[in-house]
Amino acid sequence: MANLHPLAGRPAPAETLIDTARLLKDYYDLTPDPANPGQRVAFGTSGHRGTSSDGSFTEAHIAAITQAICEYRAAQGIAGPLLMGMDTHALSAPAQQTALEVLAANHVHVSIQKDGGVTPTPVISRAILAYNRSQSTGRFADGIVVTPSHNPPSDGGFKYNEAHGGPADTAVTQWIENRANELLRGRNRDVKRVPYAQALSAGTTNATDFITPYVDDLAAVIDLEAVRASGLRLAVDPLGGASLPYWAPIADRYKLNLTVVNNRVDPSFSFMTLDHDGKIRMDCSSPYAMANLLRLKDDYDLAFGNDPDSDRHGIVTPDGLMNPNHYLAVAIWYLFTHRSQWPAKAAAGKTLVSSSIIDRVVADLGRTLAEVPVGFKWFVPGLLDGSYGFGGEESAGASFLRTDGTVWTTDKDGIILDLLAAEITARTGKTPSQHFNDLAARFGRPYYRRIDRPASPEVKDKLKKLSPEAVRAATLAGEPIERKLTAAPANNASIGGLKVVTANGWFAARPSGTENIYKVYAESFKGEDHLEAILSEAGEIVAAAAA
Repeated sequence: MANLHPLAGRPAPAETLIDTARLLKDYYDLTPDPANPGQRVAFGTSGHRGTSSDGSFTEAHIAAITQAICEYRAAQGIAGPLLMGMDTHALSAPAQQTALEVLAANHVHVSIQKDGGVTPTPVISRAILAYNRSQSTGRFADGIVVTPSHNPPSDGGFKYNEAHGGPADTAVTQWIENRANELLRGRNRDVKRVPYAQALSAGTTNATDFITPYVDDLAAVIDLEAVRASGLRLAVDPLGGASLPYWAPIADRYKLNLTVVNNRVDPSFSFMTLDHDGKIRMDCSSPYAMANLLRLKDDYDLAFGNDPDSDRHGIVTPDGLMNPNHYLAVAIWYLFTHRSQWPAKAAAGKTLVSSSIIDRVVADLGRTLAEVPVGFKWFVPGLLDGSYGFGGEESAGASFLRTDGTVWTTDKDGIILDLLAAEITARTGKTPSQHFNDLAARFGRPYYRRIDRPASPEVKDKLKKLSPEAVRAATLAGEPIERKLTAAPANNASIGGLKVVTANGWFAARPSGTENIYKVYAESFKGEDHLEAILSEAGEIVAAAAA
C-alpha cells in the first residue's frame, strides 16, 4: 500500500493514545458554533460523527439531535419504545446519558441494556423488527445507536434507525439534521431536558436484556448445530467493542469450541495495532488493525473480529485475513445454494463499488443482481420484504435472511457473518478462503483497489451531478466502455458520482462528503498492470467529464 506508515500493524505507542479525560471535558465544555460548517450537525450515511476536541461532537449536538428525533417521532405518530444501543468509544456513554435526559423530558419510552451495558447495531435492528412484528396496535418501535463504528477512539457517533429497523432514509436524516441545527442556533433553548438521575428513574426508561433474545434467535439464521458438531476451533477478537458480552453466551448456548482471545475494553483502545496510516482504527477489514488476531491464524481453524458496534466483520482463515469483497462473493454463493426455503426470486444485493466477481457468481446462480448506491439503507426494503436474500457492502458490512426466508436485520450484522464462515467450513469441509480460490478459478481473479485523488469543491459538485453523456471516452484501459452509470441499476437512485464499466474492468468515482478529495474504486480481471491503467485513465476521464 502506498504511503504505508512505518508502524502499521505494530502495537500502539503511548503517544498515539487519546487523553480520555480531556475528550470528556471538551464534550461538556465546548459550545459548537452553528455558523461554522465543521461544527454543525451533519448526517452522513451512518449518522452524525465527529469529535469533542474540535467541537464537532458535543453535549449540545446530542441534545439537539435527540430533541429533533423526539419531534420527528411525534410528527410521524411513532408511539412505541425507542430502543437504544451504544458501543465502547469514550464519547458513547456520555452521549447516551445526554440523550436519555432529553428522551425522558419528552416522555419517550426508552429501552437500554441493563447495568449500563453496551449493545451492537445489529442487535438493535433485530430487536426493533421483533417488537414491531408483535404489534397489532401500530405502536411501533424505532432506535438510536451511539457509535462512530470503526472510527478512531477520539470520535463519537449518533445514528437513528427507523421502525423498519434499518438506517434512516436521507429525507428523514435531512429533517433531523435541519431541526437540530435550528435548535443549536437557538442555543438549545427549545430542548427539553431533565437531570440524568431523574431520567434513569423515570417510568419511561427501561433497563432490559438485549443479549438473551438475540443469542437465542441466532439458530434461526445460522446452522449452529453443524458448527457445534464439527468441533471447529474458533477464535474471536471483539476489538474491545460491543460484541464482547455476546460471545460467551453464544458459545455456551450452542456449545461451540470458541475462544475470546481479547476481552479487554479500554476507551483508548490501547491494545490495538496501528492501521495503515499510523492511526488507531478498529477496522476489522484491515490486516494492520487485525495484526494481533492474524498472529493466531495457525492456532485455530477460523478466527474473526468485529468493529466496536459489530456491524462489520473480519474473517481470518489459515490463509490470512480475507478481502471483504472475496468473502461477500463466497457468502452469496454459499447462501443461495444452501438456503432452500429462501424465495426463488430473492436477489443478491451489492453496492456499486463492490467486486464484479459477485456479478459473475450471481449470474451463474441464475439469480438477480441488485446493484445499489453506497449505503446500507438501500438494502432495507429488499431485506424487509424478502426480495433480497443478501445485501453486502465492500467495506465488510452485510446481512441476510433467516433460514425460512424472512427478515433477520435491516442493518449490517457482523456477528452472523462471522458465524456464517464457521457454518460454511463445518458443512463443506473447506474454509471461505479456499472457496474463494475455487470461485476465482471459475470466474477470474479480481484485482481491486481504492485510492483518493484531490478535488476542489467545484469539481466535487460537478462529479456528484454528472450525466452519463458527460463521459466522452470510448475505451478504458484498452477495452470498449460498455456502461456509463450515474444511477444505480437496481433502483435508478443517483450514485452521487460515476461508474464506467468494460468487459474486464471498471472504476467508480465518488466525491468525499468531508474532504476535498474524490474516492476512486477500480477493479480488473486481467491483472495489476491493467488495474494501474484503469486507475490512470480514470483520473483523465473524471477530469474531462467534470471540466
